[in-house]
Amino acid sequence: MEVSRIRALRGPNLWSQHTAIQAIVVCTGQECAINALPDFEVRLRALFPAMDQLQPSGHQDEVVLARVLELAALGLQAQAGCPVTFSRTTQTLEAGTYQVVVEYSEEAVGRLAMKLAQSLCEAALNDTDFDLADALHQLRELDEDVRLGPSTGAIVEAAVARNIPFRRLTDGSLVLFGWGSRQRRIQAAEMDSTSAIAEAIAQDKDLTKKLLSAAGVPVPNGRAVRDVDDAWEAALEIGLPVVVKPLDGNQGKGVTVNVTSREQLAAAYTTASEFRDAILVERYLPGNDFRLLVVGDKLVAAARRDPPQVVGDGVLSVRQLVDQVNLDPRRGSGHATSLTKIRFDDIALASLAIQGYDADTVPPKGRRVVLRNNANLSTGGSATDVTDDVHPEFAARAIAAARMVGLDICGVDIVCDNVLKSMEEQGGGVVEVNAAPGLRMHLSPSFGKGRPVGDAIIAEMFKRGDDGRIPVVAVTGTNGKTTTVRLIAHLMTQTGLRVGMTNTDGVYIRGRRIDSGDCSGPRSARNVLLHPDVDAAVFETARGGVLREGLAFDRCQVAVVTNIGTGDHLGLNYITTVEDLAVLKRVIVQNVSDTGVAVLNATDPIVARMAGNCSGSVTFFGSDRRHPVMATHRAQGRRVVFIDDDMLVAAEGTIEHRIALSEIPITRGGAIGFQVENVMASVAAGWAVGLDWDVMRSGLKSFANDSDNAPGRFNVFDYRGATLIADYGHNPDAILALVQAVECLPAKRRSVVISGAGDRRDEDIRQQTEILGAAFDDVLLYQDQCQRGRADGEVVALLRAGLADASRTTVIDEIRGEFLAIDTALERLSPGDLCLILVDQVEESLAHIAGLIARG
Repeated sequence: MEVSRIRALRGPNLWSQHTAIQAIVVCTGQECAINALPDFEVRLRALFPAMDQLQPSGHQDEVVLARVLELAALGLQAQAGCPVTFSRTTQTLEAGTYQVVVEYSEEAVGRLAMKLAQSLCEAALNDTDFDLADALHQLRELDEDVRLGPSTGAIVEAAVARNIPFRRLTDGSLVLFGWGSRQRRIQAAEMDSTSAIAEAIAQDKDLTKKLLSAAGVPVPNGRAVRDVDDAWEAALEIGLPVVVKPLDGNQGKGVTVNVTSREQLAAAYTTASEFRDAILVERYLPGNDFRLLVVGDKLVAAARRDPPQVVGDGVLSVRQLVDQVNLDPRRGSGHATSLTKIRFDDIALASLAIQGYDADTVPPKGRRVVLRNNANLSTGGSATDVTDDVHPEFAARAIAAARMVGLDICGVDIVCDNVLKSMEEQGGGVVEVNAAPGLRMHLSPSFGKGRPVGDAIIAEMFKRGDDGRIPVVAVTGTNGKTTTVRLIAHLMTQTGLRVGMTNTDGVYIRGRRIDSGDCSGPRSARNVLLHPDVDAAVFETARGGVLREGLAFDRCQVAVVTNIGTGDHLGLNYITTVEDLAVLKRVIVQNVSDTGVAVLNATDPIVARMAGNCSGSVTFFGSDRRHPVMATHRAQGRRVVFIDDDMLVAAEGTIEHRIALSEIPITRGGAIGFQVENVMASVAAGWAVGLDWDVMRSGLKSFANDSDNAPGRFNVFDYRGATLIADYGHNPDAILALVQAVECLPAKRRSVVISGAGDRRDEDIRQQTEILGAAFDDVLLYQDQCQRGRADGEVVALLRAGLADASRTTVIDEIRGEFLAIDTALERLSPGDLCLILVDQVEESLAHIAGLIARG
């Protein structure tokens, strides 16, 4: 069994809406079916008892080894605690070759699971050992390492519940919510609106105290100190007992409380100095440790934090009691669990010494033994929810503290007896204000109910009804995609929206190209959604990107499918039929939002059938309003776009909007049929996003199909009285549409310059010149710069073969190179002639043509 071409499908894809790992698996000989492998399943289940029932996948009659790999990869992740349920194995047309798809929740974990599953299968095949416990340990450790922590995870879950899209920007906790100009970001539990100044203030405990005191918030007296002697002087000034801590520490690191002697102070100073050079000494406040979480101007949660402790039973030593407490499954070594294991370190031993104990002491039954003076969860403390008990004045002081520092999300640490009365009544005070506070104690407290603090944070970032999304229009099909994308973007721009666009020419933001080349894949689309200056996005969605990685978005507002042709990349990546291609192209239709619209070509039966896969509404377009699909849809009161004489009509029931084709230059008065189709699709998309009809009329009138605005898309030039047309048509359907358009234009003699893409089927390459041979007098053949896997001269030979029975062509020439072919064609032109140039290097060829025209 050979596993290759492992890919991560990071968005909705051909197989499902789940993120998934896809692999190509080749099984040879007897490896294909496991019933031909004696005792294989017995050995497999001995190695992995939790393996799912081995049943054939899809239309297969027997269980193949690729299917076992699939189920093993899914099962290993599930056993490791990952929330995965989807997997699939599909046979290709190549004997013994399968596509295996397995869902993942974390990409790195999914990849590792696939690798471990392969090792498991090989162990069962070869009757060797497989360490299941170690494999699951690897997966769990990796999952805990790469997945979001509980604080960030809770915020992300709250966003998902609100239908707000998210994207991790780093392997850490920097997360983007929303798209384009409506995006927001968090870093752990810190918002993008929190200033660096506010964070710096919170880090400086001495400055924080001064600001809070000025705001009337109770704080303990204290000051920063230079050395141990100065610290002792400060302690005497303040009055013992005191607290010694780093000036800008966090998570309780280096903090020693209830210091009552110079010896204790010296030790505390040393402990604090291990974390920071600047040290703070302040008055010790007796009482309980409370953490209040403030989001915006609201108190959303409160918890009493207790230091790590054990209770004696008269039998076990302190160390044994700690080990027993640490067996609690809620306690872990990081932040992934609701509690942290109690540490047995020098600080714990020092705390024991103060109480007259050591690690081996057996405390009396019922005696509480404290292992640390601070109550931070990160050092083993516990939390009890007290949100419902907080006195209004108590809450007001916490909110005032957060506002004074300037934190949008703030953890306010308060020491006092309880939260039932104001701080002033109890002599309590705020001892610390924290930026990016941990949320574990509020989400999953040791005692009491958890609070939806993630919801509160998302509600502060996105007001009710705001899902952070911008309009996204996805366009796919065989022909017309790029022109349709450009026209839709142009129409949206007329409304004042800042539009981001991707197509086979590049990435455009507000009309400026920021990347060049074929940018019709998900990576370019993600970059547009990341851009803060984008109010709406229009994406050309090519088949290759969907196959490689899935979609860049979870849902779109509008999906446009122009047509499905017979010669577009068939035979590549196991897409062998038009039906296969249609299933792939309809992925964008399947991922239209419930309130969105699919814009479908009613005259293409395969496209029209996609309506059944749309969870939103459907707008059909087609020139003939009497077409059964169009007529039925309109009769049901639904939207259609069609042509009525010389008018483009958008109708919904009895309501009609009409635009004269003579006012749409791209159609040349309706003479260019494929451009009429592109316009109908674009108008339907503009209608779906709510564009004003007067704005659309103006936009259609101002859209010029020139080489600057739509390079390689039926660009028309005048050259010495002859007509030149440059187009990037590269499949039989596109060629046929071009021939129909050219035949509407007068010409004495017609010539065409053509090459062919090597990654098409032989019959698709030949068919292009078979079509051209009936419409053009002269055919000039040239070889593309890149042959895409073909031998030198192979494509040109196929093109020449397609002209063998040409009914019109009388002159056939082979020219070395695209530019020389263009030069040769233009030299032969006379006034009144027409030349169609099917360009390969679009920008370079158009620049070359422009230069020839300029020189006359």
